[in-house]
Amino acid sequence: MFMWFRNVWMSVATVLQGMYVTLLTMYRTYQRRTFTEVYEYPEVPVKVKSRYRGFHRFDLTTCIGCEKCAVACPVDCIYIDKEKSPVGKGFRINGFTIDYTKCMFCALCVEPCPVDCIFMGSNYDLSCYSRDGCIVDYAKLPLQISWGQATLNPAVVAESKVLHQPVWVKGEPSPFEFAGAEH
Repeated sequence: MFMWFRNVWMSVATVLQGMYVTLLTMYRTYQRRTFTEVYEYPEVPVKVKSRYRGFHRFDLTTCIGCEKCAVACPVDCIYIDKEKSPVGKGFRINGFTIDYTKCMFCALCVEPCPVDCIFMGSNYDLSCYSRDGCIVDYAKLPLQISWGQATLNPAVVAESKVLHQPVWVKGEPSPFEFAGAEH
């Protein structure tokens, strides 16, 4: 008889202990701050780790058009449009397009680049209403944005869709060279 009372007491005590943990967790849920209180996202960007693999940074001024990044991409989301350069050796990059609807941000395109012109950036937001906004042509973006000195955003991507020529052609001075000469 004693064992029966002991088992009933253990069952009731276990259920009460479980209910206590549940109520305590529910109470703590109402005490913590919301995501928007912790991260003021549109005004203050969310901090990312140093090895975060976000949207690419691409330096059009150093790219030689070897297509090693496109070959290394396992999902074939990098498209390079190039032609033989009339000035000196190499190629003229007319288009360096990455389709972010396919990209899995694996960073396999970064390693084979012999001139280190493509990197994984820290930008994580390229919100858009159409799939066309997720296809970014880095040759038609302003150099500061494609290199990551300014934020890659949907408005700039949409603006670059109306350009028919690349923003920089090999043989012309880079805007970065002008910026360095002024200082």
